[in-house]
Amino acid sequence: MDYDFKVKLTGERERVEDLFEYEGCKVGRGTYGHVYKAKRKDGKDDKDYALKQIEGTGISMSACREIALLRELKHPNVISLQKVFLSHADRKVWLLFDYAEHDLWHIIKFHRASKANKKPVQLPRGMVKSLLYQILDGIHYLHANWVLHRDLIFGLNSLGYFFAWCEHMNCHLASQKPANILVMGEGPERGRVKIADMGFARLFNSPLKPLADLDPVVVTFWYRAPELLLGARHYTKAIDIWAIGCIFAELLTSEPIFHCRQEDIKTSNPYHHDQLDRIFNVMGFPADKDWEDIKKMPEHSTLMKDFRRNTYTNCSLIKYMEKHKVKPDSKAFHLLQKLLTMDPIKRITSEQAMQDPYFLEDPLPTSDVFAGCQIPYPKREFLTEEEPDDKGDKKNQQQQQGNNHTNGTGHPGNQDNSHTQGPPLKKVRVVPPTTTSGGLIMTSDYQRSNPHAAYPNPGPSTSQPQSSMGYSTTSQQPPQYSHQTHRY
Repeated sequence: MDYDFKVKLTGERERVEDLFEYEGCKVGRGTYGHVYKAKRKDGKDDKDYALKQIEGTGISMSACREIALLRELKHPNVISLQKVFLSHADRKVWLLFDYAEHDLWHIIKFHRASKANKKPVQLPRGMVKSLLYQILDGIHYLHANWVLHRDLIFGLNSLGYFFAWCEHMNCHLASQKPANILVMGEGPERGRVKIADMGFARLFNSPLKPLADLDPVVVTFWYRAPELLLGARHYTKAIDIWAIGCIFAELLTSEPIFHCRQEDIKTSNPYHHDQLDRIFNVMGFPADKDWEDIKKMPEHSTLMKDFRRNTYTNCSLIKYMEKHKVKPDSKAFHLLQKLLTMDPIKRITSEQAMQDPYFLEDPLPTSDVFAGCQIPYPKREFLTEEEPDDKGDKKNQQQQQGNNHTNGTGHPGNQDNSHTQGPPLKKVRVVPPTTTSGGLIMTSDYQRSNPHAAYPNPGPSTSQPQSSMGYSTTSQQPPQYSHQTHRY
C-alpha cells in the first residue's frame, strides 16, 4: 500500500474517542469487555448510546457472527447495531448500540425485593402482557428469518451485550439474570423491548452440528428446554419458546420457575440431574402419551435409571401456579401451559402464541410496556475503577449473607435461596437524582402486526427522584400505577 495513502486513510478514519464522550460512564464490565453510556461530542443529537469495547485484540469468530447478524436484522424488538469501530493502533473493536436504560432482570429484581420486604408490588397485568408480546414478536422475527437466539435469557458468554457478566461475575453461577431482554427508558422508544446478545445466535436453514460439537453450555440451565437436558442433537425453534415460557412464569410470580443449584456449569455433558429434578417437581414426570419421542432421547436410559415416575405423582404446573395466585382457568395459565409443553413437537410456536386469546382480553398489550405511566425503576449506575470487581463483590457478598441470616431475604436459614438474593453490590459513582416524565408511544410494525394492540395516550406524570443505589435497596418508591393484588 502506498505510504502517503495509508497516512491519509489513517487521518480520515473515525476514532470512537473523537466522536463520543464516555469517560467515567462505565455501566458494565466482565470477561467480554466493557460497556459505556455515551453521547455524541458534536451534539448532532441528544441520544444516549451504548459503547461496547470487546476484550482482547482483533475480532473473534463469535464477534463476527454477532456483527454479521445484527447488520442484517431490523426489527423494533431486536437491538440495533449502529456502527462498528476498529482501532488500528491497539486493534480494539467497539460496537455502538442504542442505549437501553432497563432490562428484565432489574425489573423483576425490583418486584422481588419488594416481596422479600413484605411490601409486595406486583408487576401490572398489562405490563406483563406487553413484555411477553414484544418478546414473542422479536423472536418470531428471528425465527421467520431462520435465526435461533439460543441464549434468550442470560448473556452467559463473553459476547453478552449488556450486564450478564458484569452483574454476576463472582456470584454463585446459579444466580443468573434476564439481562438479554432490554427495555428502553424515556425517549422516542419508551417502554420498547429489545432482544440483545446475538453472540450465541445461529442460522438454522441447514442442519446444525450436534450440541456437543459446538458449545459446552448453550442455554443457562434454568432456562434449558428438557430436550436439551436429555441430549438432543439438534436445535429447533422450540428451545427459544421454552425459555420464553420460563420468562412468562417469572413475570407472573417474580420467581424463577426452574431454579436449582448447578455446580457443574462448565461440563460438556448436556444431561443435568438436578435441573431435570426441578422441572419434574414443578411439571410432573412426563407421561409416555404426552411425549412419545422421549424414548429416542440420547439420555433416556440415564433418565429412567435416575428417576422414578411415582416420585412426582403430586406435582403439576397447576399446583405450582396456584401457590402463586395464578388461576388454572385463566388465559394466562393456558398460554403458559402451551409454552412449557414438554414435547418440543407439541410446543406452541411464536406466531401461534402471538395469536393466543390471552392477548385479546383486557388489558391489551401496548408498545410502551409502562403504558404511559411513570417508570419506577432506577437508572443504571456507573462503575468505578477504584478496586477490582472480585474484591468489592466478595466483601459485599459477605455483608449480604450476614444480613440474609436475619431478615435480608425474608427466608432465614434457607441454604438454597440464590433466586431470591440480589447480586453483590458494586462500588458505584452515584448518579444525580433525575426525574421521569411521560413519553411518546411509537406506532410501529408491532401495532400493525396486532390490530388489537392498544396505544393509550400517556398523561402527564409527576416527577419523582430516582434512587441512585440500585434495585436491591429497600428504600425504593413503589410504582405509581395500580398494584393491588390480582389473580390472572
